[in-house]
Amino acid sequence: MKAYLGRRYGLSASHRLSSPGLTEAENRAVYGKCANPHGHGHNYVVEVVVGGAVDAVTGMVCDLVELDATVGREVLEPFDHQNLNTLEPFLDRVPTTENLCIEIARRLRRALRPELSLRVRVEETANNFFEYAGE
Repeated sequence: MKAYLGRRYGLSASHRLSSPGLTEAENRAVYGKCANPHGHGHNYVVEVVVGGAVDAVTGMVCDLVELDATVGREVLEPFDHQNLNTLEPFLDRVPTTENLCIEIARRLRRALRPELSLRVRVEETANNFFEYAGE
């Protein structure tokens, strides 16, 4: 039997949406106020959903303590209270929330047990959220 476990985490970070392949005018046209040269910040909500077989002994899909530690190490520590533009994963990628969501999933996929399925959802604002479940 496959079941799913979801956890929510808070993450605050800033970014500026600007593509080096575009002029300043083109960046403003594409990204609007998000291309502000001084950047802006968000209080993101990151949802992690893992799925797998329910362990016959523990009755759980995944140990919550282990999941929290993994998300803390792989996501919160590197990204919380940071300017995403200055971090290695975004030096050659625009730090859109789509790209942040994909990067979070990539890090977690590498760290979690391979038999677990994974879906990541990042809420940027009350109106915008992004999901990634792999290719």
